[in-house]
Amino acid sequence: MKSWGLVDYSPVFLAMKAFTEARQAGQPDEIWVCEHTPVFTLGLAGDPVHLLQRSNIPVVQTDRGGQITYHGPGQIVVYPLLNLHDYGLKVREYVSLLEQVIIDSLVAVGVPDAQRKPGAPGVYTWRHGQLAKVAALGIKIRKGCTYHGLSLNVDMDLTPFTHINPCGYAGLETVDLRTIGVKISLSEMQLLLVKNLQKALDSARSAGSPPVNPPASG
Repeated sequence: MKSWGLVDYSPVFLAMKAFTEARQAGQPDEIWVCEHTPVFTLGLAGDPVHLLQRSNIPVVQTDRGGQITYHGPGQIVVYPLLNLHDYGLKVREYVSLLEQVIIDSLVAVGVPDAQRKPGAPGVYTWRHGQLAKVAALGIKIRKGCTYHGLSLNVDMDLTPFTHINPCGYAGLETVDLRTIGVKISLSEMQLLLVKNLQKALDSARSAGSPPVNPPASG
């Protein structure tokens, strides 16, 4: 696992794109983890109309799927840089795997109703009688290899989410773990999430595939 710490979005985006473009056959996969400084990112099919309010937070056009989302401190961002062929996974299966990893991690810390929402990638929990989003997904596949990934809201300023239609859905509430009563540090949740991701990938990996780099200790 490579930890970038708290970092601007664009350098990491360019680095994972370059890593994927330069990949050679048999090159080990990597998992990158970070927090981003405040930024709105707009996917390939993203419509700027979903940015409801301008602010000093930059908007970056990126090449993942999906609409607009927000990244900021207190949110775990995980970028799996994988060769999907080594895991026998198709794109939809990979998305489902990521969602299940998040769900399993949330259930483990006391969110028993963590779930998918049909037609809306990500992970949700019930709040105020409706589903609220706690984790988002956005991926890119290039030559059978993945970049971009997932984000999980742990303990962050949620105000910027009110400046957008999150992932293109008007009126969708976005929550973090603190808001729904889960007290866990960012580092603890990060380690649990990456551990569960590696476990899921190990289960899916085809015979003879290269190992994912293990997480750093501590």
